[in-house]
Amino acid sequence: MPDIQNYTLNFGPQHPAAHGVLRMVLELDGEVVMRADPHIGLLHRATEKLAETKTWIQSVPYMDRLDYMSMMCNEHAYCMAIERLLAIEVPIRAQYIRVMYDEITRILNHLLWIGAHGLDVGAMTMVLYAFREREDLVDCYEAVSGARMHAAYYRPGGVYRDLPDSMPQYRESKWKSAAEVKKINEVRSGSLLDFLGDFVSRFPKLLDEYETLLTDNRIWKQRLVDVGIVSPERAMQLGFTGPMLRGSGIAWDLRKKQSYEVYDRLDFDIPVGVTGDCYDRYLVRVEEMRQSNRIIKQCIDWLRVNPGPVITDNYKVASPPRANMKSNMEELIHHFKLCTEGIHVPEGQVYSAVEHPKGEFGIYAISDGANKPYRLKIRSPGYVHLSAMNELTRGHMIADVVTMVGTIDIVFGEIDR
Repeated sequence: MPDIQNYTLNFGPQHPAAHGVLRMVLELDGEVVMRADPHIGLLHRATEKLAETKTWIQSVPYMDRLDYMSMMCNEHAYCMAIERLLAIEVPIRAQYIRVMYDEITRILNHLLWIGAHGLDVGAMTMVLYAFREREDLVDCYEAVSGARMHAAYYRPGGVYRDLPDSMPQYRESKWKSAAEVKKINEVRSGSLLDFLGDFVSRFPKLLDEYETLLTDNRIWKQRLVDVGIVSPERAMQLGFTGPMLRGSGIAWDLRKKQSYEVYDRLDFDIPVGVTGDCYDRYLVRVEEMRQSNRIIKQCIDWLRVNPGPVITDNYKVASPPRANMKSNMEELIHHFKLCTEGIHVPEGQVYSAVEHPKGEFGIYAISDGANKPYRLKIRSPGYVHLSAMNELTRGHMIADVVTMVGTIDIVFGEIDR
């Protein structure tokens, strides 16, 4: 009788759970995975080299296109790197706005994750709930930047503009009656902070709905419990960060351990797992949304009573107010120089990292004193986590591979770069 040999199977890139750009070559013994070899490169765009050909400010919008589910967090790390090289101070109001939008972004990311992960493993209705809440938060993106995804709202030295005093209103149409529009617009009649305040008051109950659907659901637990267990020691050896590390029981969070902006002034907890499996990572992300909601509420309360500038008054870094440009030649020259040459950053090197929704997102930049980076390298959490796919999947069934891809929460814009 001939020996039964292992065979290989291509998982993705056409598989819906492979996000369209991941190809994994699985070596199988029956339905059991013996080896997983991730192949990347289908979305490669040479981001780091492109950044070296553009001025410092021109690469800010490109950061949105890395992890395109966590846009402003990407911008934040990049802007902080430039600010540290320039040794400039960001106005305190801008810091609170940045922190608030980082946490809005974290909720946006985790909502998409829970919806997509649910679809991947069979909880089909979850995505409908998640996108219901995402709609309110992308409206907050649109209110400050005009864009619902690629905001380009952060700037070296602060943010593009202050928070608006009004929200966009829905209008009557053949899809929405006057009565429906009036009801929807009730919470949009005030400022952005009023709209967000209404959201954070409702969101904990909505998270309770998610947990009612999933947390004790027998099928959900069968797909996630004891799947992809990573011990605390091994998680650190593999370079895990974010929910992947905290799910294994390590309370490491840059917002607490290497605090930046105004996180040290805010009260929030760091959720950690016990077992280190896919189920623990799910629980960690749900609790992170609750903690982000707490942070946003504290930021709203502070921003309501503390007006002030939202970008540096160093006109070699940020454009002067438009009214000044129309009446003062010096301001007009500053604006012209910024638009044509960009910022000249002093010689030096810096590594700047933020607690991104997926883990530690870092920017390593070297400046030679010119108006563009000499070298730029990006530390993306998804790349590190994907490299552990072989270890995570070994010994599990083919169906569990889908769960592993979901638990990592990968977006290939930041992995391929």
